Amino acid sequence: MTIVPPPSGEPPPLTGPRNSGDVWVVAGTGERYWGRYGAAGLLVHDADRGVLLQHRVGWSHFGGTWALPGGALHDGESPRDGAIREAQEEAGVPHGSVRARFESVLDLEIWSYTTVVADVVVPFEPVISDPESLALEWVPADEVASRPLHPGFAEAWPMLHALLGVRPVVVVDAANVVGSVPDGWWKDRAGAAARLRDRLEAWAHAGTPASKLGLGATRWHPCVVLVVEGEARGIDDVPETAVGIRRAPGAGDDEIVRVAEERAAAGDRVLVVTSDRGLSARIAALSPTGEVETRPVHWMLDQLGQG
Repeated sequence: MTIVPPPSGEPPPLTGPRNSGDVWVVAGTGERYWGRYGAAGLLVHDADRGVLLQHRVGWSHFGGTWALPGGALHDGESPRDGAIREAQEEAGVPHGSVRARFESVLDLEIWSYTTVVADVVVPFEPVISDPESLALEWVPADEVASRPLHPGFAEAWPMLHALLGVRPVVVVDAANVVGSVPDGWWKDRAGAAARLRDRLEAWAHAGTPASKLGLGATRWHPCVVLVVEGEARGIDDVPETAVGIRRAPGAGDDEIVRVAEERAAAGDRVLVVTSDRGLSARIAALSPTGEVETRPVHWMLDQLGQG
């Protein structure tokens, strides 16, 4: 592997010093890959308008093709954060307007590229905000393949397209999970549920390996529904997070079944976290063909670092 600076024919950034990651990585066979620390791109998906594509300027790598806003990662930057930053810089994607759903990594050992797929949560119009774009367009997903695509994106697109309809939702039986950890929950059930809420938010933000959810790609950032009952119903909602609070008016098990039914009817891939045998049997009866599944509490605790 060799690190070389950008060719002189490529324009420098408009302002500020070049980041240390903005160099080519050259393989022993001569292929060049942009980004000392790897690179990432953001596939922004809007349910109504499709996928946000960037028409690349002619002087860029594979100029004239259509691809995703993206670029070289900064030193120590996560692919998720880097992809969102690049999309903000290149396409004017507003802060807080998208939420990451999953990541797919192309790992070549000397270099890696991460596609971060994110859903629009606040509608916006893209803005060309640097010289790397000829145009930015919302393209219906079924029409993406008809464009002249960047070769790397063209190769990845069939898998990414197939996963655009997959939305994992983890429904958590708060009482069952909290009751499995002897941290004083019996003295303060609302406080214990709030601590679980915060750990679940950190977990969803960081993401979990696709294998843990039985899905494709590399890493997922699932939505979480935390079902609380009794005294735990007093915990606060935290806006703009991946964790929604569902307060059971009566028995928590009944509410969990209702949530699972609702999310499955909406087309989500539902995983219910509980070790309650009776509830697990109700979930199995609810979905005999496996659209809704259960995971034991230790599955969740292991991922939260409490196993």
